[in-house]
Amino acid sequence: MSVGHGFHATMTARPGTGDELVELLLGAPSLPHPDCVVFLVGRSAADRDVVHVTEGWTSEEAHGAFFATEEAQALVAKVQALLTGESRYLDEVPVGGKAAF
Repeated sequence: MSVGHGFHATMTARPGTGDELVELLLGAPSLPHPDCVVFLVGRSAADRDVVHVTEGWTSEEAHGAFFATEEAQALVAKVQALLTGESRYLDEVPVGGKAAF
């Protein structure tokens, strides 16, 4: 399956809520979704409240359709409640690499 759409986000959680943000993201309903082919969560080594997410989807349409669902919107609301408002989203299409956990 190829990636046709993706992004990289860097989010800053309110002080002390980085663990909660990571937990929410790792439980995201997009992880088992068949059109989500890349979903990586990482965090800053220097600031545990800074969290990074890289997503790759089969298409921009599939991504948009998924995020229009009630389940995705509920997750977004929970995530946004933890953020300071300092977030960056970069257009990114993952083209390869490796992830092993």
